[in-house]
Amino acid sequence: MMENAVQAIQGQRTCAYRVLRYNPNLVRDEWVNIGVLVFDPRTGERRLRLIEEHEEYARVRRLHPEADEAVLRGMRDDLEDRFESARGANAQGAGSGSANGAGLQGLLSKWDDTLSNAVQLAPQKAVVAADLDAEVERLYGEQVAVPRAGVRAGAPGSRMQMRSYCSQVFQQARLWDRIQKSVRAAEFTFPGDPMRIDFSYRRNGTRGFVHTLSVARAPGDAKALAHTAERIAAKAALKTEFAAVTDIGLTEQNERNQFVSRTLRDAGIEPVPLDHFAVWVGKLKPLIQ
Repeated sequence: MMENAVQAIQGQRTCAYRVLRYNPNLVRDEWVNIGVLVFDPRTGERRLRLIEEHEEYARVRRLHPEADEAVLRGMRDDLEDRFESARGANAQGAGSGSANGAGLQGLLSKWDDTLSNAVQLAPQKAVVAADLDAEVERLYGEQVAVPRAGVRAGAPGSRMQMRSYCSQVFQQARLWDRIQKSVRAAEFTFPGDPMRIDFSYRRNGTRGFVHTLSVARAPGDAKALAHTAERIAAKAALKTEFAAVTDIGLTEQNERNQFVSRTLRDAGIEPVPLDHFAVWVGKLKPLIQ
């Protein structure tokens, strides 16, 4: 009783999480963590994060050279589709929050028996969290992300670190509930496209998209983002606008920066340096619906 009261006061709730492991060779039992699922057992609300960065897949290949990367890249969409199918089936029944929670637990129990032998769910653990989005990022950083030893202070961050910061800015601006997260690019490109746009919003008949881009680590990703933005603009029902949050400011004195800047701008994408993102969101806030 007292514990529940304290959690309610702090806006926290008792949730659960399960780590996804990849182990293509059951005989050797050498698994690697590839994702994390955080959920509320009572309501069925959930958040799922799986590996997506080049260096994360490289880490998997170092341990498992025979790893099927195509299968791993398509796994998040596959799992999300299964979640939605189960949720839809449950909506035809009781449809209450408790029923959704029980339905999710039942699906996970089924997965323990039927999920691919190469992909396993680690035992369920409890966690107290106030925000599932923040918690899944925290657990992903602890349990899944590539460990970084001896990174100097101020070093350019990964997209995961950048997304985490952007999430904090949106939350502090009280826009979090009005922002769509992790939008499937396949809605606008082609089936099977593994790319996801970090954030999306709507304002005055316009749909905006915001995506983090680590220029220091992967400047070539600008081409993929530019191509995706052009596809989205061509197929979206609403007028569109795009912003790329970059880990560093793009200067004309650096050829790599020039390449990224021109690639983005030619595709109609506004570069926004990470250290200017809070100001950018402040200007956007009054316009978001």
